[in-house]
Amino acid sequence: MFTGIVEERGEVVAVRDLADAARVTIAGPLVTSDAKQGDSIAVNGVCLTVVELTGGTFTADVMRETLVRSSLDKVAAGDAVNLERAAAVGQRFGGHIVQGHVDGTGALVSREPSEHWDLVRVSLPAHLTRYVVEKGSITVDGVSLTVVDVGPDWFTVSLIPETLRATTLGVRRPGDKVNLEVDVIAKYVEKLASPHLGATGRGTAEETPGE
Repeated sequence: MFTGIVEERGEVVAVRDLADAARVTIAGPLVTSDAKQGDSIAVNGVCLTVVELTGGTFTADVMRETLVRSSLDKVAAGDAVNLERAAAVGQRFGGHIVQGHVDGTGALVSREPSEHWDLVRVSLPAHLTRYVVEKGSITVDGVSLTVVDVGPDWFTVSLIPETLRATTLGVRRPGDKVNLEVDVIAKYVEKLASPHLGATGRGTAEETPGE
């Protein structure tokens, strides 16, 4: 489990195509400082398992399902990525519950810079819209953010200077693909409530494409 508080911006060192999978090596001195084989590290919001560690870099396997669902299918050597180690028991929980299980991808639609923050609009896949609410939480490329506003196929977030400085969201441009993870609590509530909604319900979680 993660909190969506990015610890450092790493860099992709190498990507090896395995036909139905990929093996990625990423430089991240901070997140590898106490890592060991088998640990989980979120890369742009995708939970990956460390299979190798070498001098400030780690290697992880990315399965076909992850490549299909996330933006990691386009990652290349030299790309910057957001990194976060799994949450440790007993530490402050700064963001919200993040699983590292990407629900889908959106695209950055626009950004409106101001003196102290940027208002960013991101496209929202149709099957995720019901889980996104004003002032709710959403994870964008592994960053825990508060939704400012939401429309039928988009939502907006405000990025403070620290987020702009410390994460890749500071350099994303319109058209860039981003990973989205909605609040898992909303999905559980939907599934638990759906048998009691009858004809007015919106179907069970199992019927939702891409989940």
